[in-house]
Amino acid sequence: MNIANAATNTQVAINTNSMDALLQASPVVQLTLLILVGLSVFCWAIAYTKYRQLKQVRDANDSFTNKFWKVSSLDTLYGDIDDYPNSSMARIFKSAYLEMKKLAESPLVAKAGADKPQLSGLDNLERVIRKSTENELAKLETRLTVLATTGSTGPFIGLFGTVWGIMGSFHKIGATGNASLAVVAPGISEALIATAIGLAAAIPAVVLYNNFIARVRREEIELNNFSTDFLNIVKRNFFKGE
Repeated sequence: MNIANAATNTQVAINTNSMDALLQASPVVQLTLLILVGLSVFCWAIAYTKYRQLKQVRDANDSFTNKFWKVSSLDTLYGDIDDYPNSSMARIFKSAYLEMKKLAESPLVAKAGADKPQLSGLDNLERVIRKSTENELAKLETRLTVLATTGSTGPFIGLFGTVWGIMGSFHKIGATGNASLAVVAPGISEALIATAIGLAAAIPAVVLYNNFIARVRREEIELNNFSTDFLNIVKRNFFKGE
């Protein structure tokens, strides 16, 4: 009898590894784990695309900035604007240039010379630049909320699976009247796995979110600096004193 019990205990120990715990887990816990794994995969996919997007924007902005400070005419720069499809600064410049063109074509414009109109309506230009800048920042922040949501809710989703697994263990104890390790081990095992996967999904999501937010904030500073420089240039050269 003792030999049989030892063999049974050995078999239980073999069958209560992580994979067996996942396969034998309740449907609720399995669904919880599937949600966590899906969120984790989605977060890494977002991280890859966001990394590429930010790198493309940074490289394109550097190239456009070099061009901006070298050209002697805004018309020339506008003519080459299609060479910078990934540049957020180029899109801001395009919006501002088109607004300036509308102001220049206004019948109310005061002409100081044949080739240097003195424009009015600087507030309109500032609003266009501010709106364009906000749109560019919104594009850079797209889908980052998924990382933030996963980072904040992942541990709680895992905790839900943990609680459910422990509840299953208590139900087995109540049904069998036996509180031995062989009875409670499967439920506790799946509960701990749910906690671990919840943390494994949440921690990278938080790290990635903080990293990308910091990079977006750097881009925001660069865009604001460019907008200020551009406004100073056009105000000095094209707008009359108001």
